[in-house]
Amino acid sequence: METDNAEPAARNDSLWLLKSIFSKKSSADGGADAAAKNPPNNNPPLPFLSPHANSVVARCSKILGISTKELQALFDVELPDNLRQPPSYARNFLEFCSYKALHLAITKPNYLTDKEFCRLTFDMMIAWEDPGVDSNLIDDETASCSNQDVESEDGWSLFYSNSTKMAVQVDDKKTVGPEAFARIAPACPVIADVTTVHNLFDVLISASGPRLHFLIYDKYLRSLEKVAKSAQNALGPQVIASLSLADDEIIIDVDGTVPTQPVLQHIGMSAWPGRLTLTSYALYFEPGVGLYDKAVKYDLATDMKQVVKPELTGPLGARLFDKAVMYKSTTTAEPVYLEFPEFKGCSRRDYWLDISLEILRAHRFNRKYNLKGNQQSEVLARAILGIFRFHAVREAFRVSSSNYKTLLCFNLAESLPGGDMIMETLASQMALITPSAGQQEVSISPNANRRHIFPVALLTLIRLKVVSLKEGEVNVEATYLAGNLRVGEANPLEAVVKQLEQDTGKAEAAQATVDQVKVEGIDTNVAVMKELLFPVIEIYSRIERLASWTDPYKSVAFVVLFSYMIVRGWIKYIVPSVFVFLALVMLWRKYVWRRRQLEAFKIVAPPSKNAVEQLILLQEAITQLESFIQSGNVALLKIRALLFSVAPQATDKLTLLLFAMALGLIFVPVKYVMLMGFLEYFTRYMPLRREDSERGMRRLKEWWIRIPAAPVQIVKPDDKKRK
Repeated sequence: METDNAEPAARNDSLWLLKSIFSKKSSADGGADAAAKNPPNNNPPLPFLSPHANSVVARCSKILGISTKELQALFDVELPDNLRQPPSYARNFLEFCSYKALHLAITKPNYLTDKEFCRLTFDMMIAWEDPGVDSNLIDDETASCSNQDVESEDGWSLFYSNSTKMAVQVDDKKTVGPEAFARIAPACPVIADVTTVHNLFDVLISASGPRLHFLIYDKYLRSLEKVAKSAQNALGPQVIASLSLADDEIIIDVDGTVPTQPVLQHIGMSAWPGRLTLTSYALYFEPGVGLYDKAVKYDLATDMKQVVKPELTGPLGARLFDKAVMYKSTTTAEPVYLEFPEFKGCSRRDYWLDISLEILRAHRFNRKYNLKGNQQSEVLARAILGIFRFHAVREAFRVSSSNYKTLLCFNLAESLPGGDMIMETLASQMALITPSAGQQEVSISPNANRRHIFPVALLTLIRLKVVSLKEGEVNVEATYLAGNLRVGEANPLEAVVKQLEQDTGKAEAAQATVDQVKVEGIDTNVAVMKELLFPVIEIYSRIERLASWTDPYKSVAFVVLFSYMIVRGWIKYIVPSVFVFLALVMLWRKYVWRRRQLEAFKIVAPPSKNAVEQLILLQEAITQLESFIQSGNVALLKIRALLFSVAPQATDKLTLLLFAMALGLIFVPVKYVMLMGFLEYFTRYMPLRREDSERGMRRLKEWWIRIPAAPVQIVKPDDKKRK
């Protein structure tokens, strides 16, 4: 008993110690709650805001250099009446202040590593969830997440490595939900994009629970800054000269520089290691180890019908390892395979496949919608920022690679059902960017009336010093609307993505039911198919019995009834009647049986077979399929022989028959043609015609057997692969 009580007591002591650590306030920084309790003299608390929201608004007013009262006056003047109604007044005012402040905050250098910026944006998200005065989210006795200054010597939190869940238990109130993250994070374009913001949130919380903790958010921003710095430092004069890069070409990522993690290029049966570089226009492979030869360029920008996909590869051309990316275009004589060897999994290959496809699809998007100038640069900048976020998450959290592709805008549009709607909406937004944007003065009002939007992604890369500024391209000094967000309104892209994700969820739920009903074994699947097709099989068997005249009375009644329907022209109503009947059955099932659950379809399983018997059964099925295909080929070759008059006598008879049929179809009404065809088929085996019908079928088979097949010659293709 003492041992059992010791573990909970120790755990409680640890939690108390951690809470005491998190409750310590820095005299220099001050917490959000402390700022709310002791606001500056010129910024008294606004009565309609919660304490935490007042703290955020006070810090926004400090960034903007105006008082909170002046901010409220601007809000009342600039926003329409429908956004200033009491139910949403506090939240819309908080968004207004947050967007204005962030538009200025992201103009500062190295803002991603600024603790104040990280704390401010996270507090904005917390305040967004409960902005009103009646908010109970913030506990006055608990320190804000912005006071969590416990760090190791290298600047990283003690909990980043392996204690995220413990940290969440310590301060579970200081977390953020998906909607708050989606409204605030895209205001800083490098942090999130409105198209993929919900997917980014899901990836960030994958290891810590249903809500986002400050520790995870802070770690993500630090990793993002490292990725941006790496891209900034990658573009040196020596690299530009060795790769022959264009003036506006950006290096996005490099792999193969570490000897233990090489990149192998396979062409034919040859393979050699080297360094792989992805830029905003192409893939470059430099053969060698340490010292590299001249780079080979694999273009992703020009329309050359490129194909980039995962592929198997191995030594001497063997297809053994699923760790390669295949590149093929009209300029390559044969496919090129870029292999990413690793002991476990294929995460390196998946990463390079996704980012290469993202650049390829961004260029296809530009060509499809004929975007020019800044429009084209903005699209590429969106793709590059998405890759930066992808890289940052991959390096910081090592989550499953299945989540990676959803962080990339153009890959997401390709993978979602109806993703073309995302592309059309994005294209309509890109069309509002002035191709030769040299905007000088731009209003920083989040809801200013505007006829065009601004290349915020391109401007973000310029401010991160990843892209060099061209003369007349964009005005860095002007203040742009970060993310082109509007207070109280959903971005059109976000609305489209939400709708498509709902449809995708329904499709995934339906696919889950499909996976549940799949059965193993050929014989079992055949049994299931027979049971499902039982009504069709039964109808067909009954018609066959009527045509065989085993019961003459039923056969006569059927022939007379059907013949009468053909003569009166009622036959055209049969198929529509079947459709109406099925529709009525479904409506009856929907409204009368709506409370009854569909019972499982019961199948009598065939006798179980071992693996050898299953293989024999499969071999027999393949043999039957091969025989069926052979018979079909023989029939087609005999028809070819008839068309080219290889058998003159048979061709003459067939020619006369075709002429007679053509004349009959011209001069005889269609209903009588149908009647004659029906009577011919259904009276073939009646007692009066059986003997003549059998004799006629025998003569027809003999005539068919005497027709020779047209000749066929099999030519082997030339093997031009390198040896």
